[in-house]
Amino acid sequence: MEIIDAHAHIYPEKIAQKATDTIGVFYDIKMEMPAGTANRLIEDGSRAGISRYVVHSVATTAHQVRSINQFIKREMETHPEFIGFITLHQDLTEQEIQEEVDWAVENGFKGIKLHPDFQKFNIDDDCAQKFYKSASDKLPILLHMGDDRYEYSKPEKLIKMAKKYKNTTFIAAHFGGYRCWDDSKLYKGLNNVYFDTCSSLPFITPTKAKEIIDMLGAEKFFFATDFPMWDAVGELERFNKIPLTEEERQMIFSGNIKRLLKL
Repeated sequence: MEIIDAHAHIYPEKIAQKATDTIGVFYDIKMEMPAGTANRLIEDGSRAGISRYVVHSVATTAHQVRSINQFIKREMETHPEFIGFITLHQDLTEQEIQEEVDWAVENGFKGIKLHPDFQKFNIDDDCAQKFYKSASDKLPILLHMGDDRYEYSKPEKLIKMAKKYKNTTFIAAHFGGYRCWDDSKLYKGLNNVYFDTCSSLPFITPTKAKEIIDMLGAEKFFFATDFPMWDAVGELERFNKIPLTEEERQMIFSGNIKRLLKL
């Protein structure tokens, strides 16, 4: 089966080790990869049979946005297997956000990645709603979701925004909520919210994962590794323990993300 990794972080060589270490400290998790570079992503993914990757990075200040997006653009040009998502920041004006979204569409990007906990904004803040207005009908927004240590990315905040911005497509990472998986039931019935599988399978059982997938619909899920958080072979082994049909597995591995991003 074709496998697409729908959630992977990459960094320039000169900062990759520091960025990877910082993520590990933030989550108090031993990072699987020594550094989150593009080449290491491809090396790791190829061992699991992954052929394409949704890649992104996150800006923690507004002035980083264009330089990060230019870096992702260069990596897309170098690696045709990369599917780029831009970053944005809440301190940008609404016009600046719109200009960045338009630039992204013109340059072949397929989505937007935001991390409320790193970037320190609540998903339902006024400043965040600039993103949803600008992305409407243009690019889906992949959001880190859930962490019981913070309020920024609580699932109920995204649910409120998904109901308000019905023409905006959201991807709720980590089965809809890292460390808040029981809240995934709140997403039921939202047609504009999708989900990925990363940074969850080491912590929940295959039975729990199957329960969430069945509840929200296999057609709404994408396989992902959250590189460099986890190695691809390990994530694939954990995913394959979920008792899914071959049709469901194929949909989650690649069919769903190809349909949403029009690949």
